[in-house]
Amino acid sequence: MPGLERKVRLPDGTQVSAFGVGTWRMGERKGGRPAEVASLKAALDLGVRLIDTAEMYGEGEAEAIVGEAIAGRRQDVFLVSKVYPHNASKAGVVAACERSLKRLGTERIDLYLLHWRGSHPLADTVAGFEKLKAAGKIGAWGVSNLDVEDLEELAAVPGGKACAANQVLYNLSRRGIEGGLLQWCRKRGVPIMAYSPLEQARIPTAPGLGAVARRHGATAAQIMLAWVARHPDAMVIPKSTRVEHLKENIAAMEIALTAEDLADLDRAFPPPKGRQALEML
Repeated sequence: MPGLERKVRLPDGTQVSAFGVGTWRMGERKGGRPAEVASLKAALDLGVRLIDTAEMYGEGEAEAIVGEAIAGRRQDVFLVSKVYPHNASKAGVVAACERSLKRLGTERIDLYLLHWRGSHPLADTVAGFEKLKAAGKIGAWGVSNLDVEDLEELAAVPGGKACAANQVLYNLSRRGIEGGLLQWCRKRGVPIMAYSPLEQARIPTAPGLGAVARRHGATAAQIMLAWVARHPDAMVIPKSTRVEHLKENIAAMEIALTAEDLADLDRAFPPPKGRQALEML
């Protein structure tokens, strides 16, 4: 489907689709699994090749849903999952990954992330990641919700510079990473993966956003996605369980925002004036 051609390059040269689907909140509703599996299968049918999940989502149920959806189609998917901070010791991350692999029904996770900073030393987490990588259980590893200071610390531990991505909260309403974190990652060739790019479907009603949407004959949500996706080193992973919304999200990747559009959006959603603490949801 048009809109899915753009790729983001990981530090090891791997080309990953700039558009993917998220699975946060999947596996939490009793009886919701069939519809959630169907939505992921529909995404694959439309050409989506990036799926993001985590052991935290539904306490493993989301991974099981992903596993069911990709059964027989594993080769079509770049699979991302995340480890709980309390499981991120050297041995714990290996054990957690094995459990995730079983739920996902696969022998390899393409990108495995530390979900957020916990109490285990980063050096131990990296050692566990590298052990998994050497064993072929993961293709690459990265982090999520880590700010500049955390990333500096990570880069200083043995093997820490192999970090392949940082998954962070980023959308028009939450531009804090532009105060320094985005630049840090860009300088070091670490792409970002923007979660909640649509602010969990809470679409702002700012006049500037509406004006840009009308200019492109698009929805406000599509403009929000196009705004994040304008970065060549950013992936977006909106969640959608309805095919019509999924198609709209994919189509947003074709929207090219102009300088006028960006100026209007800056007025409606001012960029940060300096460093801000990293926001999390």
